[in-house]
Amino acid sequence: MTITETIDTLDVTQLEPRMKHPTIFEWFDARKGGEAFIIHNDHDPKPLYYQLLGERGNIFKWEYLLQGPEIWEVKISKLTPSEEESIGELVAKDYRKAQVFKKYGIDFCCGGKKSLTQVCEEKGINPELVEKELEALPDTSTVAETDFASWDQSFLADYIVNIHHKYVREAIPALREYTTKIARVHGARHPELIDVLRHFNNVAQELESHMPKEELVLFPYIKQLNEAKQQGKKMSAPSFGSIQNPINMMEMEHEAAGSELESIRTITQDYALPADACATYQVAFAKLQEFEDDLFRHIHLENNILFPRAIEMEKEVL
Repeated sequence: MTITETIDTLDVTQLEPRMKHPTIFEWFDARKGGEAFIIHNDHDPKPLYYQLLGERGNIFKWEYLLQGPEIWEVKISKLTPSEEESIGELVAKDYRKAQVFKKYGIDFCCGGKKSLTQVCEEKGINPELVEKELEALPDTSTVAETDFASWDQSFLADYIVNIHHKYVREAIPALREYTTKIARVHGARHPELIDVLRHFNNVAQELESHMPKEELVLFPYIKQLNEAKQQGKKMSAPSFGSIQNPINMMEMEHEAAGSELESIRTITQDYALPADACATYQVAFAKLQEFEDDLFRHIHLENNILFPRAIEMEKEVL
């Protein structure tokens, strides 16, 4: 037996012009996640799409059922939190959004698999405030921003190694020196610096053991997948079974490193400098913030772009 889905239809042609969009918004707001309705109109309602996106955010699906020339019908479905684009996907499309998420303490790299609705609910943040700031970002057509998601997988893997891994290896010795010095000199008056040193040593050790695993095992395999796909060839399964296994390990280690840096930001109250901060103190905090920014972009490129694409690529060539 076939069960036919019954969906309410709003005949917009019967409404006064000034009441059309407000009524559609009322219908939309009355729906729960997973519910839908159909609008029936005598012209393409595409302007409504942009208004709905601007005022409610990316929480709906827009599906044309009829497209003229006399009648247009669109099914508008309100997405459930699990169906919304994840934080990581939003940043993968436009990295500038990372700054908005960072402002609100929203993790877009290690915690990037959650939707904005989910994260805001967990943190007690008004999602409308975040949405407004995201919408206020300049038009991407006038802003130069690297589209990492369009890059070849092998090139992206090399970029991560040559830019981000290189930066980490160069930054760690200097930061070890700075954090050790300020803990020794200022630790008595600012005991949180002892914890800063401990957390930084933890993240440094984590990354120093983490990066070779990517460079020697995971990234070479991703390049093999990429080459096989480009050549239309099949591959045999790797010794570790599936790429999901090393990726799971890498993401766990990303989570651990990110947690250490989050602890540093918390105990320093967002790197607030005390009145007696010397030059080394100031440089240490500035460099720690720079390190955090680089690492979060580094993890974002892997968790939200390189790894998901590699998982899909493996399905195609094995």
